[in-house]
Amino acid sequence: MNLNLKGKYGLVTGAGHGIGRAIALVLAQEGCNVAICSIDKQQVDDVVNEVKAKGVDSIGIQADATVLEDIERAIKTIIGAWGAIHILINNVGGGGRWGSPVIEETAETVWTDVYNKNALAAVRFTMRAIPFMRKQKWGRVVTVASRLGREGGGRPWFNMAKSAEISLMKTLAMNFDLARDGITFNSVAPGSIMIPDTGWEKEQKENPGEFQRKMDIEFPLGRLGKPEEIADVVAFLCSGNASLVNGSCVAIDGGESRYF
Repeated sequence: MNLNLKGKYGLVTGAGHGIGRAIALVLAQEGCNVAICSIDKQQVDDVVNEVKAKGVDSIGIQADATVLEDIERAIKTIIGAWGAIHILINNVGGGGRWGSPVIEETAETVWTDVYNKNALAAVRFTMRAIPFMRKQKWGRVVTVASRLGREGGGRPWFNMAKSAEISLMKTLAMNFDLARDGITFNSVAPGSIMIPDTGWEKEQKENPGEFQRKMDIEFPLGRLGKPEEIADVVAFLCSGNASLVNGSCVAIDGGESRYF
């Protein structure tokens, strides 16, 4: 399918590895020029090279998404180089394993840190991208939330932040002025995804038998998802083919969710 993204300019936050990297690469495969934003310089450089190998342009920006000045510098760098931003992928986040299972023993800073890294970062990037999308009368904002933002389970500070991201996209989508300026806002809700050097990989290595038992009894597909499976759906949401998809939260979890 031709997603008609050739010549577009996009920004993927948290793009140094995992889901963000996968999204950047599939957008590049579709002809989109992609800016890579991550806190890890080596990862930024590596993904920029991978994106450029697809035959498109790429900008690498080392930035901390919890620092407002870094976010403003990232947007300024992209506009200075390209003069436009058509696609924003709010992927930076995390904190699903932070804190303690004993909720009342978890410091309040965990709540604020997880919120800032997820929801507030999405707000800040989105608010700074919107004026340029309005000017060009076309834009796509996709925020990578979580299935846990749609239902109970998990650590409450993480669920709260991811629920806020989903609500942000839905509420912006219902704004008539933004919609009629050609901008859509959607979120995706991945289930459990196998990403190198994360908690799931650690569990698998430490106790492969128990890990497989969990796969067999808790996951309908008998496996975790792959970053590329998230990226393919996100790329579609960024395309002109998804022009009527606005305000949706798309579950990408292999049936893991307990609710529709």
